[in-house]
Amino acid sequence: MLLGEGFPEVRGTGQGAELWGLLFAPGPPLARGEEIKIVWRMTGEGPLRVKATLPDGTLAKLAWGPERHDGSSWHKPGEEWGTGFVFPKQGCWKVELTRTRGSGYVWLPVR
Repeated sequence: MLLGEGFPEVRGTGQGAELWGLLFAPGPPLARGEEIKIVWRMTGEGPLRVKATLPDGTLAKLAWGPERHDGSSWHKPGEEWGTGFVFPKQGCWKVELTRTRGSGYVWLPVR
């Protein structure tokens, strides 16, 4: 976990892509039941698909997005999208991002 642009920043594990997330929250652990804005930067090609799951199969609610951003002051590789998630339960959530070419994931703790 790094601090970027005043918000916590996470680096994902990518396959054929580089992945970064900027958490618009006080920091991990994230709060369950609240909408959390996360901005993603990911290399690769094609549209972005995103989902978040717990190891037991529980899905987080994607409140909005992914929405493509045209410009930003956050400088990481790749194209940028915004998402809004509501994590209904505490635990360690796997957020998976997939493009036509390239994929990646990050683990986010939720209390």
